[in-house]
Amino acid sequence: MVKITMNRRGPVTKMADEESPNVNEEPNPKPKHKGKHDKPKPWDDPSIDHWKVEKFDPSWNESGMVVVSSFSTLFPQYREKYLQECWPIVKGALKEHGIACELNLVEGSMTVSTTMKTRDPYIIVKARDLVKLLSRSVPAPQAIKILNDEMQCDIIKIGSLVRNKERFVKRRQYLVGPNSSTLKALEILTGCYILVQGNTVAAMGSFKGLKQVRRIVEDCVLNKMHPLHHIKILMLRRELAKNPALANENWDRFLPQFKKKNVKQKKVKTKEKKPYTPFPPPQQPSKIDQQLESGEYFLSDKKKLAKQWEEKQEKQAERVAENKKKREEAFVPPEEPKTHNQNVSNVDKDDVTAMASSLKKKAKEFRKQKSIDKIDAEEFIAGSSRPSKKKSKSSR
Repeated sequence: MVKITMNRRGPVTKMADEESPNVNEEPNPKPKHKGKHDKPKPWDDPSIDHWKVEKFDPSWNESGMVVVSSFSTLFPQYREKYLQECWPIVKGALKEHGIACELNLVEGSMTVSTTMKTRDPYIIVKARDLVKLLSRSVPAPQAIKILNDEMQCDIIKIGSLVRNKERFVKRRQYLVGPNSSTLKALEILTGCYILVQGNTVAAMGSFKGLKQVRRIVEDCVLNKMHPLHHIKILMLRRELAKNPALANENWDRFLPQFKKKNVKQKKVKTKEKKPYTPFPPPQQPSKIDQQLESGEYFLSDKKKLAKQWEEKQEKQAERVAENKKKREEAFVPPEEPKTHNQNVSNVDKDDVTAMASSLKKKAKEFRKQKSIDKIDAEEFIAGSSRPSKKKSKSSR
């Protein structure tokens, strides 16, 4: 018996004896066909670290370089004296890798090129970075470290990120910090050497550290985030990396979210637009027209000079009077501040004077009374028994 069923592609005919497949059963996966690209490779070994940079062996390139490659970089004039002193050290470091170098003081340039003894093809790129770092005021002992395979460099241009020079200097100072404290903290957390010089920032370190430094520098100069906020985030990331339980989790919930505060800016004064008129403004009278109106045009040269002299003297006298007035203002005493309790103080003064006068009257009356009490009545009695002092003296 034939059974017809509908499918996506159309009707399908089946025999009735065929057993319908069970829906719950999963179809058997087909074996994956292996081609030439699927064959096992000798380097597909879990014990091999593919990210490890092996040290270059000269035996890998015994024939040397076929073509001479060279790079040249200009340096500022203030670096000329230092480069002359440290050039023997740089020359000796490059000679070990088979690189020739030349310092041209006339043109103000440094040139590095490969020689017949050069074996490492990438060392010329490292030498080019060395010359760039020396031109950006990096000390020679620090710049020579770029020749190591583990060390990389990045020169970040920040001069064109901000137009206003004052803002640029202020934001560049944020990177350095007081007594270079911010720069030292960034060097410790990123593991990179950082030097802020002029319109560039030179950094040396690993690829991961250089990526962090570039982000911090650009955010600071573009005023997106202060370096101190980046330092806090880096410190938290370092602490979170020590916990193996958080290795496969998202750390955003632990990191602080810094919101940018809106600073009030000065409002730009806009000029009011005058109503549009199709007619042009009236023509202003010329100097000759003004002289004709005042009658000055018909005066002689002597009278014109005399008039100019009088005007000049009048202006001078006005200025002298103004200056004299300003000088005299310094000698004018300031007005004393008027207190609202002035009336009360006057009343108090009147009370005090009245009290003083009453006390004086009472004092006079008291003295009179005292003088009356001291009068001795015996002096006024005739034939008193008390002899006088004169008689006593005569009797003697």
